[in-house]
Amino acid sequence: MKNEQEIMQIITTGGDARAKYLTALQEARNRNWREVDELLEQAEISLNEAHKTQTSLIQREIRGEEIETSLLMVHAQDHLMNAITVKDLVCEMILFIKEKVNEESGRIK
Repeated sequence: MKNEQEIMQIITTGGDARAKYLTALQEARNRNWREVDELLEQAEISLNEAHKTQTSLIQREIRGEEIETSLLMVHAQDHLMNAITVKDLVCEMILFIKEKVNEESGRIK
């Protein structure tokens, strides 16, 4: 299959990003902020790699190169879109957790 290597790159890096974002959320629930920051940074690197690969395929298609649309390509796009959605939700949830922690620490016990 043409472009199989790039397609697999999107799947693996998109999946890696998603997993790291979800692990960061778990660490946030445990208030392991250093680990949260490291995981978010690693996830962003993986997500950027997936997006870069996707962009390269799109640009090649725009230039007239035939890019085969296959079920595997659709699966790769699903992985990337899912990772982006998870990123958005996880970042909002982590912000919410931090706000709650700050509220709790400001209360008189």
